[in-house]
Amino acid sequence: MTDTTDDIAEEISFQSFEDDCKLLGSLFNDVLQREVGSDFMEKIERTRILAQSALNLRLAGIEDTAELLEKQLTSEISKMSLEEALTLARAFSHFLNLMGIAETHHRVRKVCNVPQLSRSCNDVFSKLLQGGISPDELYDTVCKQGVEIVLTAHPTQINRRTLQYKHIRIAHLLEYNDRPDLGLEDRETVIEDLVREITSLWQTDELRRQKPTPVDEARAGLNIVEQSLWKAVPHYLHRVSSSLKKLTGKPLPLTCTPIKFGSWMGGDRDGNPSVTAKVTKEVSLMSRWMAIDLYIREIDSLRFELSMNRCSDRLSRLADEILEKEASEDHLESWGPNAGKSQQIFPSHQGLSLPTQLPPRADLPSCAECGESQYPKLEVPVTDYMPLNRQDVQGISSNGSGQSLQIRISNGTSVNSNGSQQSLTPRGSSSSSSQLLHKKLFAESQNGRTSFQKLLEPTPPKRAGIAPYRIVLGEVKEKLLKTRRLLELLLEGLPCEYDPWDYYETSDQLLEPLLLCYESLQSSDAGVLADGRLSDLIRRVATFGMVLMKLDLRQEAARHSEALDAITTYLDMGTYSEWDEGKKIEFLTRELKGKRPLVPPNIEVGLEVKEVLDTFRVAAELGSESLGAYVISMASNASDVLAVELLQKDARLAVSGELGRPCPAGPLRVVPLFETVKDLRGAGSVIRKLLSIDWYREHIQKNHTGHQEVMVGYSDSGKDAGRFTAAWELYKAQEDVVAACNEFGIKITLFHGRGGSIGRGGGPTYLAIQSQPPGSVMGTLRSTEQGEMVQAKFGLPQTAVRQLEIYTTAVLLATLQPPQPPREENWRSLMEDISNISCQNYRSTVYESPEFLSYFQEATPQAELGFLNIGSRPTRRKSSSGIGHLRAIPWVFAWTQTRFVLPAWLGVGAGLKGVCEKGHADDLQEMYKEWPFFQSTIDLIEMVLAKADIPIAKHYDEELVSENRRGIGSELRKELLTTEKYVLVISGHEKLSENNRSLKKLIESRLPYLNPMNMLQVEILKRLRRDDDNNKLRDALLITINGIAAGMRNTG
Repeated sequence: MTDTTDDIAEEISFQSFEDDCKLLGSLFNDVLQREVGSDFMEKIERTRILAQSALNLRLAGIEDTAELLEKQLTSEISKMSLEEALTLARAFSHFLNLMGIAETHHRVRKVCNVPQLSRSCNDVFSKLLQGGISPDELYDTVCKQGVEIVLTAHPTQINRRTLQYKHIRIAHLLEYNDRPDLGLEDRETVIEDLVREITSLWQTDELRRQKPTPVDEARAGLNIVEQSLWKAVPHYLHRVSSSLKKLTGKPLPLTCTPIKFGSWMGGDRDGNPSVTAKVTKEVSLMSRWMAIDLYIREIDSLRFELSMNRCSDRLSRLADEILEKEASEDHLESWGPNAGKSQQIFPSHQGLSLPTQLPPRADLPSCAECGESQYPKLEVPVTDYMPLNRQDVQGISSNGSGQSLQIRISNGTSVNSNGSQQSLTPRGSSSSSSQLLHKKLFAESQNGRTSFQKLLEPTPPKRAGIAPYRIVLGEVKEKLLKTRRLLELLLEGLPCEYDPWDYYETSDQLLEPLLLCYESLQSSDAGVLADGRLSDLIRRVATFGMVLMKLDLRQEAARHSEALDAITTYLDMGTYSEWDEGKKIEFLTRELKGKRPLVPPNIEVGLEVKEVLDTFRVAAELGSESLGAYVISMASNASDVLAVELLQKDARLAVSGELGRPCPAGPLRVVPLFETVKDLRGAGSVIRKLLSIDWYREHIQKNHTGHQEVMVGYSDSGKDAGRFTAAWELYKAQEDVVAACNEFGIKITLFHGRGGSIGRGGGPTYLAIQSQPPGSVMGTLRSTEQGEMVQAKFGLPQTAVRQLEIYTTAVLLATLQPPQPPREENWRSLMEDISNISCQNYRSTVYESPEFLSYFQEATPQAELGFLNIGSRPTRRKSSSGIGHLRAIPWVFAWTQTRFVLPAWLGVGAGLKGVCEKGHADDLQEMYKEWPFFQSTIDLIEMVLAKADIPIAKHYDEELVSENRRGIGSELRKELLTTEKYVLVISGHEKLSENNRSLKKLIESRLPYLNPMNMLQVEILKRLRRDDDNNKLRDALLITINGIAAGMRNTG
């Protein structure tokens, strides 16, 4: 992603990049020749050549001739039939996606081939030591670092997940094609596979035909963990550890995790009625199920690997105890009324101590799982390891030919003999007659295969001295299998009674036997084995815990007030929302100090209030082992936080009373989210008020280790006041919140709600962290990664490792060498002047101009974006048609489509011009050179301006906007030129992106496909607005939206 990842300033090998683009383009052309015929291929090529020629003329400054060619291209597009327009849109959309794949591949290639990258652990650790930081201070700071990356389901991922996976496979094939040892036959095979993948792409529907549910979105997030982060995390931690050992003499402690992951998918209910308490519980259980399932797979691989006999006395004793316990249970049960039942349900450890089949990828070393391509050089026929333990198997079926064996696992998954899984959904309950039939078939299958199984399985060990690690890990696996089955019962809503000793509830319980194995290997001169798969698994458990990603809950402050209204009205105490702030705080504090529940168990409330109360009940049942923070959006007062604390306390008391024991784990962190400019300005005062309350301050110190978490929102503040004003208000708000916490001796963790695009606070992670106010990043940070950014940054293990490393080094630098504050007080006053002029200009255009809303609706595809089905939540918080209630994502998305990217620059030019005309141009240039915050703000705006395209934006206006409103567009284009002029004055650059020629060249390489896509979108919008029920036209429009998003490399 050229404008949103941290590699933007790093050159890529353009020769290799262009070679891959030519290869993919040539293969795609061959596919199109077969699919659409040579006649239409000539039209596609003519369109591309006209666009390329017009582009070359513009770059050469021959504007008039370029405009003539563009008009000719527009005319030819307007004469196309609907079918031709649809096919052209699809073709150019795929071209742009293939170029994006090649670009991503070469960024990964550079990361792999450069000995020491900038911003890597080696690079930054070395510079810090050279800068006077002691090795001990460096080591302690890294070990104590607490960064959490929170993945959200914000609807900005335009591509279907099916297409994302196909793109990843093409990237793997490009990687494989780079290998110098490939023979002619192998290279031909790669080309054939690329043709197959590209053909599959073309024949696959690009559009989502229905909206994803919140559970679908959560499943997509979990897939990112399984496909990429699961492999990337051990590799990243190994890189941190190696750098520390090399430079400080001490490796990273095995259970130390500088980075963890959170999620909003299935927990963010702000304005999304589809996210209910039931959904949150399901998603949390599903996340636990996947974590356990992944651990089972790792344990299988470890049991295969750890075949040695030598071990510590402690491990040997544990293995003996396990065997003795198993033998004792077998002896007791053989005399009981259910003789043999234990062996059928949970086989003995003597049977479990040795794997009966090879685990997946057993032929490959463990390093092949860390950032390497999954595309194998040789296809080795290895059956995926699905152990034939009796508790796993419900039935075995064959097609009679002996070619296909199907095993039905207890979680409902059908696994064929080739290892492919048909379903991951836990099975539903069946009728009693069906169960009897299954039992009969099961018994018959067990009797029939006993002797055959003896031939397959090794002889069981007679004593603990043989394969002790396998015996201990067999016990771990059995407990994991029971835990997974328990989660399936909970997901199915079936009753289940269980002994907590038989299941894993916390990561510490799972870590205990793994650390014992690690210590045993280290003490037995097998440290090299301990530091392989076993250490990787321990690091995964420490990072992902038992839930992979803790789930945050988010709800709007007004919904909590409505719930308290219902409660206080029911109790004849008055109407809570009508009280002043002082009375609210007095009431809430008094109730929080009390020991009795506030909400009567038999209270009758409306559906919306019931949903709020149900959410708190689910939070009490799941606790902080499964859930992360409770985020309050649109927070503006101390009472907003106390209200959530009270509702949480009340639910925990009720659940604890029903269970007869304390709720699991502790209460959730309650995090106010300040979003609008007004709320950001009051954030420090709200935190001071909260911390001045004795109960609250003691609660933070007792339950949250003296940490106050505060979230700041970039999207709504930008839509509210413009990007520049939002950036300055966010900076000041963070300074004030940090100062407030310091006054009370409380530590602060800032949670940054950054979007993907620059208009919503996006941009390179490293740049963003390095430009925060001094003292705001003291070893801790939370940040959202949204929509298409999740796939772009973490979709491949190699890119994920790089991103995690950048987070670590950026936070480390900001902690040990904080960025400089404004050097002079005059700089702050200049920022205030720019911000005030910028905000006034932005708001007068967007909110005060009576015709602007109509202009926006005509000039952009905003109204049609809702048909994309890219998210579960509505595009508006409320049913109003105004911009105020429009969410920030469609606001930015619509302007990105027209290449005007207005939200990222509107108002900035007016502000810079106003201050420069007062004689402060030299001051601003000095600020740019010496103040990281100001420099990053200007650089990001310059990056956006480089992607804006005035002729394309003008084309939308001329073709789509009513004549009486075209003046608005004309004035805005002048504003854009003003912004460009003054940004260049301040940065000292002659041309936009002068300091990032890589970005400039990449943008230009996409324009021959991107420009025709915009012209095609304009033509389709014209037709659709005359025939808005035409579904085929709507499909064509949505495909152009996909294509432009691919070309711009971001959406909203």
